[in-house]
Amino acid sequence: MVGARRELGEEMEPAVIDAFLDRVDAAVEARAAERRPAPPIPGEGKGEQLVLSIISLATGIPITAIAAESGGVVGILVAWVGIVGVNIAFALRK
Repeated sequence: MVGARRELGEEMEPAVIDAFLDRVDAAVEARAAERRPAPPIPGEGKGEQLVLSIISLATGIPITAIAAESGGVVGILVAWVGIVGVNIAFALRK
């Protein structure tokens, strides 16, 4: 870089610096693109989430009955907090 600057003279210095900065910028962009994750596919995982929701509701009925018999209102709340927690964890896993 310094040798090129001396050979071309001071009047070409801005052009040399601009060319150098363009190359640095291109290299930074290339590295950033390599590390950037792929964008999510719209609708991906929605079928799995629907299935989990349906299963949660279907299993929630007997779980609610068992929890009500064993623990009353507190048992029901604990059971449904667990069911909701599983669904939230699944939705936020990505």
